[in-house]
Amino acid sequence: MEYEGRVFRPPSEGRSLIIQATIGCSHNRCRFCTMYREKKFRMRSSDEIIEELRGLKNYYDYYKRVFLADGDAMGMPTSELMRILTFIREEIPQINRVGIYAHGKNLLGKSVEELKKLKEAGLGIAYIGLESGSDRVLSQMNKGISVGECVEGALRAKEAGMKVSVMLISGLGGRKLMKEHAVESARAVNRIKPNYLSLLTLMLDESAEIMRDIEKGRFELLSPEEVLDEARIFLQETSLDKTIFRSNHASNYLAMEGVLGRDKEKLLREIEEAIEEEDYKEEFFRGL
Repeated sequence: MEYEGRVFRPPSEGRSLIIQATIGCSHNRCRFCTMYREKKFRMRSSDEIIEELRGLKNYYDYYKRVFLADGDAMGMPTSELMRILTFIREEIPQINRVGIYAHGKNLLGKSVEELKKLKEAGLGIAYIGLESGSDRVLSQMNKGISVGECVEGALRAKEAGMKVSVMLISGLGGRKLMKEHAVESARAVNRIKPNYLSLLTLMLDESAEIMRDIEKGRFELLSPEEVLDEARIFLQETSLDKTIFRSNHASNYLAMEGVLGRDKEKLLREIEEAIEEEDYKEEFFRGL
């Protein structure tokens, strides 16, 4: 398998067969993100992808899951996604789940009926980068979508029967919008009630556009203790019942896992202990 540029996937897809259904990100203007900056966005054809999958026939037995990358795979036409999913179901029957990154606007660009067809064809989980529940934070970072649109897209995927995994970025509001980012993010996920919820922590490449604001003092990064305090506020504000929560991404200062709300108090204690004992990952060991 040859990939074009760097490939990113959720931690839970670490053992999946990763297929680049699209190259890059169609928006590619978020001020904090440089993941796809070197790539010009394009959609690969289903013919090209199926041919690539046929070439991997000798390796089918190694995989139980498939993940469709890059950042905007849900933006492909439904007919093209259906061809890919149908091939996987018929030719690699041991695959028990296909996952995909899904931008909220791409989910809204498909009807519930289309999403149901994709679910029935094997598309089991959509990973949605909400990033923040604050419209001010999303606007500041030029996310190109509102909180309402992202929530509506996630609910549409859930209505279609897909599992939904929501990702948030600790520290994205900076020091000025820290509390708003935490509280409004909790309100957004309370509306979505995702199957999975993940916290990542802001990490910036020197070429990220937001670095200019940092250099001029317009945006202040959070300290590790403030990042943990923000996570504490966020968790306190959540009202969830069966959502699996993880902060096991390499960018995080503290790895946590539990079910919200069953383990909410346990997670809050873990944060408090980490702050009190200054027991969190050193900067050197963080990564994307």
